[in-house]
Amino acid sequence: MRQIALDTETTGLEVKDGHRILEIGCVEIINRTISGQTFHAKINPEREVDKGAQATHGYTWKMLKGSPLFADICDDLLSFVGSDEVVIHNAEFDLGFLDAELKRMQRLIFKKEVGCRVIDTLRMARKKHRGQPASLNALCDRYGIDRSDRQLHGALKDANLLAKVYLAMTSGQTNISFDEPSNIDTLNTTVADAVENLSAEDLKVIEATAEELDRHEKFIASMNAAREK
Repeated sequence: MRQIALDTETTGLEVKDGHRILEIGCVEIINRTISGQTFHAKINPEREVDKGAQATHGYTWKMLKGSPLFADICDDLLSFVGSDEVVIHNAEFDLGFLDAELKRMQRLIFKKEVGCRVIDTLRMARKKHRGQPASLNALCDRYGIDRSDRQLHGALKDANLLAKVYLAMTSGQTNISFDEPSNIDTLNTTVADAVENLSAEDLKVIEATAEELDRHEKFIASMNAAREK
């Protein structure tokens, strides 16, 4: 199973005000493992960056004027995504910007261009953790994911954090190592410690009834008889 965690950075918050994408990052997930394959592009947005957005990600138009246009990286982006499931935090925001860029190129909206299903982790988090903060930062903290490098947002950096958050949210575990291929030794040790620390009062002993014992004896006798044939 292949999935893509995707994030964008933009010149501002509102598509309707003409704001544009200036960075895209994608992280590949294969069979619930972050594969290390990524797509990353800085983009010339062809306009100034709002001060609020600049404070969030640190980019100015001057820094990006030498970067390719969205049209220049579009086919590579769509090829990397393919038709596989896409994971986005606050999908309405990112899809709105992607659709606007594709519309300028007279192409279909993003989901139809790639034929993919989109998972919105913001909606998932609001449903799973009702009434609790659901930002990417809050979810990293909840699931013990290191975000110390996120003083400024970045599309590839955030897509990587998103991939880890998504895997944690959908695993049923609150702590996952993303550096080792398996946690099985740690898990076995944890279970062993838990059993060792149980007191006699914690253990519930269920004894077989007389009827169950009788059925068991008859079953053993029939097995022995079958062996002798």
